[in-house]
Amino acid sequence: MGGMLMKESNKYSIGEFSEKTGISIRTLHYYDEIGLLQPEKHPTSGHRIYNHQDILTLQKIVSLKFLGYSLDKINNLLHESSFTVDLNETLSLHLQALEKEKERIEQSMTAIQRVIKLLKKEEEVDSTILFSLIHSIQTENMQKEWMEQHMPTDVVEELSKKTEAEKITLDQTFIQFAKKVKQLYGKPVKDLKVQEMIKTYLEASFEFLGGDLMRKLADVDVEKINIQELENMTPSPFTEDEQKWLNQAMEYYMKQAELE
Repeated sequence: MGGMLMKESNKYSIGEFSEKTGISIRTLHYYDEIGLLQPEKHPTSGHRIYNHQDILTLQKIVSLKFLGYSLDKINNLLHESSFTVDLNETLSLHLQALEKEKERIEQSMTAIQRVIKLLKKEEEVDSTILFSLIHSIQTENMQKEWMEQHMPTDVVEELSKKTEAEKITLDQTFIQFAKKVKQLYGKPVKDLKVQEMIKTYLEASFEFLGGDLMRKLADVDVEKINIQELENMTPSPFTEDEQKWLNQAMEYYMKQAELE
């Protein structure tokens, strides 16, 4: 439920912003220099002050970089409010790059299996040979690692059983929900359409998780887990104000549900 529990946002120094986003201070300086991400400056000290909007902008930059765009091109694209079929050319190129990457990962796995068998047989192997074999091991998906560290094993196992189709359905639900939030933002939280939107989204989320998993999640001690960390990996598409409004609408929905 990305971004639902977002804490009140603050201003961040470049150090805090770097820590929060995982982008180095050096890179942030560079983005400021080339006019890609220019935070406000403190009137007297001239220190950079980052805010929530800068996080959203940075997400766009990181996403476009991930799609294989140059920083120059990103600068132009940042101001597009929506994309057309023209984007497909870049995406196709990126897809080809990923196919190569996938091939490389499969080679990695083969290499690892080979190393394991090799070491069992040899007990000692020349480091040069070994490292050339190990060379291209890919790191595991960050979110999966986070879940495994912080969530009970049975919850992680249940979640890993979800099919691609189920995940795609949930993604679609979230996209439709985010669209609705942007359409209805500003209406009273009691408004029927607003409450209907929340009901639809929550029901879809619960359906995705299923009764068993919902019960297990209810037992997780949320106090001990920094959900914020996970949320930082899946940034919210909402502005601060939209988020506050949405939180209020959620609270109202929960209260009504309790009364019934």
